[in-house]
Parts: sequence; structure tokens; C-alpha cells
Amino acid sequence: MRGDLEFGSISRLVHTAAARYADREAVVDGRARVSYRELGERVDRAAAACVAGGVEVGDRVAVWAPNTADWIVSALGAVTAGAVLVPVNTRFKGAEAVQVLARTRARLLFVTGTFLGTSYVAALRSAARAGTGAGAGAAPAPGPLPGLPELRDVVVLAGDAPADFHSWKEFLAAGDAVPTRSVRARADAVEPDEASDILFTSGTTGVPKGAVITHAQTLRAFGDWSTLAGLREGDRYLIVNPFFHTFGYKAGVIASLMRGATMVPQAVFTPEAALATVVAERITVLPGPPTLYQSLLDHPARAGRDLSSLRVVVTGAAVVPRQLVDRLRGELGVPTVLTAYGMSEATGLVTMCRRGDPAEVVATTSGRAVPGTEVKVVGADGVALPPGEAGEILVRGYQVMSGYFEDAEATARVVDPQGWLHTGDVGVLDGDGNLRVTDRVKDMYVVGGFNVYPAEVERSLARHPGVAEVAVVGVPDARLGEVGRAFVVRRAGTEPEVTAEGLIAWARREMANYKAPRGVEFVGALPRNAAGKVLKRELREL
Repeated sequence: MRGDLEFGSISRLVHTAAARYADREAVVDGRARVSYRELGERVDRAAAACVAGGVEVGDRVAVWAPNTADWIVSALGAVTAGAVLVPVNTRFKGAEAVQVLARTRARLLFVTGTFLGTSYVAALRSAARAGTGAGAGAAPAPGPLPGLPELRDVVVLAGDAPADFHSWKEFLAAGDAVPTRSVRARADAVEPDEASDILFTSGTTGVPKGAVITHAQTLRAFGDWSTLAGLREGDRYLIVNPFFHTFGYKAGVIASLMRGATMVPQAVFTPEAALATVVAERITVLPGPPTLYQSLLDHPARAGRDLSSLRVVVTGAAVVPRQLVDRLRGELGVPTVLTAYGMSEATGLVTMCRRGDPAEVVATTSGRAVPGTEVKVVGADGVALPPGEAGEILVRGYQVMSGYFEDAEATARVVDPQGWLHTGDVGVLDGDGNLRVTDRVKDMYVVGGFNVYPAEVERSLARHPGVAEVAVVGVPDARLGEVGRAFVVRRAGTEPEVTAEGLIAWARREMANYKAPRGVEFVGALPRNAAGKVLKRELREL
């Protein structure tokens, strides 16, 4: 049954899951083990606290915290109370978080206390005060943070909080006076086509914008995702992808609720912790970027670990080497290895491989359009191109956002009157409809009059035995206009060690001369955002 028709809203999904999978483990977070029945009760209690705190239907409620059980409860509690969820990137600095809160006029904020050595509360205070220019003697703002008058409450997801904020315990206690029937009535009033969340784009090419996504879009998309991935009741799902991103929240939390899988959130990824968790919790499902699997496969402790429980791997966001797919299937024995393509403006899902696809299709494409979705590739004139020719990827379907939050001008630039979303990505369709995403339109560079798509060059360079990771950008050149420069992470343990001259010579044997990079720089790691995408702006600045 289609997810949007079965559940109607995310709040009704939570209640259905609590009844359907009542005694099954829903969340394992450290020593805490929460059943689906208990998760439903906790979400209702958080929703009651939101109602008690004055949150109205349609108000924006933000969460700025890492992957934890409290993130799941606070976010789903807000949505159950009829609010629109605004997940905030944990990598944001205080000023960036304040900007998101101001732009969305958030009514309530859930924030972690200290994470990775940073006090998020202190960062908020400092950024909010700096944004207003308020000094020590300034008049108090209406809310807990200066410059954010719509933000009426800040809840710290910890045991204590500053005087003008609330602790998680205090917040929940305030909702005890709200009858359960009032919470259920609020939840049941939410319609499928109402906004469920505002997901901010990763901002790799500019200022992040908030894509407005509905309950129906989310439920249908990740009902399809769960079916195509083969997610099933009883799966144990290690959620490494951050909850502020679609891959973590929707392919993780929402998909697990739909299928009755056990969620095992990991706040900070390290190969050692992931390996230990896979073994201890008998993890069956582990989506993530290609670098995650590479780090697990190459870790010296892997040989002594039993990873045979792994059943489903879904990846994307970067070049996926054929060797990686073969190693996951061969060395780890993972039966389902899939790739997918999506973006925030399309509810995070556009195309996906199918179980049973050959390794070459999984490694070289992102699969075919998911049900109810059209995908085409067009030239600069907007005319659809035949299979095999590169152009901009356009998407039309149920999952295309209703628009950027309160930004009609930006929306009109990417969604045309016929409903096609212009992704800004370059891709090629094959004869079977499989999509190969080759680059961002803005990342393409021109060498002596020839268009070069960096991802194509990266895919070739990744085949070199001495290359673990690679990213290519165009840099100015007096003679050719632009040329390619490759940033390379060497593969450990390979002899002889790859050199810049050797790699350039190898590239000229493997690809057209104009595609081969003219320069190579070796780095310890590539800069990435939380979704695993390489931050090419930072590489260009180097």
C-alpha cells in the first residue's frame, strides 16, 4: 500500500508503529533500549509539552543536535503537535544556526548541550547577541535569545539548562497537564499535503535554502525506498547519516518506523565504533557514503570482526568504485548493495538501483527512476537528449518540493511551469533508463574549448591502485583557459607510492588528453559536508 495513503501523516505513522510493533525494540542508544510502545508514549509526551508551550499547527520547531534517541523523540513530538520540523546542521557555527532560526521564524528550539567539545548553548548566545549588536546594557529581547523575537523557548536536551532556557526534563514535565486526547486530536488533524519539514540544502554551491516537504511526499518516497532496499521488520539499522539530512532522518528514522526496524543512532562516526556496533547489535542495514565502507573495509581491526549480519548497503553522493561494490559483496558477503540519487528539493529520492542489478550497474549508475517519477536529461536549449548524451538532469513527480520556504523567486529558478525540477546536476541516461550522475553544472570546466566533467575524470583516476579518493576541479590556465587539478588521497600500503608525475602520465594513457589533470596535489582527506559530498569550493580556494 502506498505510504501516504496508509498513514496520512508522520504523526499517524508513529502511532501505527507503536501499536503494530509494540514490543519490538525501536531505538538502541547506548545503554538505553526503547520499545516501539515506549517510543510512542515518549513522542506523545513531547507533543503534549509542545502544546503546553504554545506551539500551534504550522509553527516551525528546530532541532540542533546529533543523532540520539532524544533527537528522535523531540522531532517526532514536534511533528505530532502539528509543527513543521526544521533540522539544523550540527556542523553549523552559531551564526549559521541563528540565520536558519531567523529565516524560518522558529517558535521552539531543541538544542544539544555540548557536542564534540563545543557548547551549542554558548554558541547560540554569542551569535544571537552579535547579530543584534546588543551590548551588556541592552534591553532584554522578548524571547530567550536577542534578535530572535519569534523564538519563545529553547530546550536543552540535557539534565540542566541556563536560567532562561529549559532542560529536557522540565520541558516534558510541563506537558503532563495536557490530556492525551488533546494530543491525539492535534495529530489527527494534520493533513497529508501539509508541510512536515523544511530541509535546508547542503549549501555546497551557495547559501542554503529551505525546501518545504509535505507529510505525503515523505511517506510515499520512503515507503518506496524501503521497498526497493528490502527493509523489513526486525532489521537492525545503524544510522550513521546525520538526522538533519534526508538520508539520516527519512531514509533512517521514517523508513524504520514504516517497517518496524530497530534504530541504532551513532552521533559521531568512527570506523572503530561502527565495527563494534555492527558486531554487538548484529546490524543488518548500514547506509552511508562510499568513504564509510572504504574505511570499514580497510580498517586493520576488521579481520577479527564478524560482520556477517550485514544484509543491506545503500550508498550514493559520490563516485562509487566498482571495486568497492565487489568488496562489499565478496569480502563482507553483503547480498544487497545499491546506489541511489536524490536531493532535498525532491524529498531526497529520485532514482535507485534494484535488488538483483549487476555490479556494473550499481557501481556506474544511480539506478532508475522510482515509481511515479519522470527523469530526463536536457541540453542547454532545454530539449531532451537521447541516451548516452550528457546534459542537465530534470525531475518531475510527486516528490518535487512545494517550494523554497518563503522564496518564490528562488523556487521559480529551479521549478518550471511544467513542474520540472532543474537539479543543476549533469547526467547521462542509458538505454534502460539508468542514470549516471556525472557532475554539477557549475563544476564543469572548459579546457581549450572542450567541456570536462570532473566526476568522469574522478571515476577514471579512482581505478588507479594507488588512489583511495580523488576530487578534480578546474583551475585557470593562461593557454587553455582552464585545466584540471586533482586532489588525491593515497591508498595506504600500496608500493610503490603513487607520485604526481606518475598519476598524470597514467591519466594520459587512460583518457583524452584534455581530460587528464595537469596538476596533482596529495591531501590527507577531502573536505566533505555531512552528506558525504566533497566541498569543491574549499578545494578551489586551495
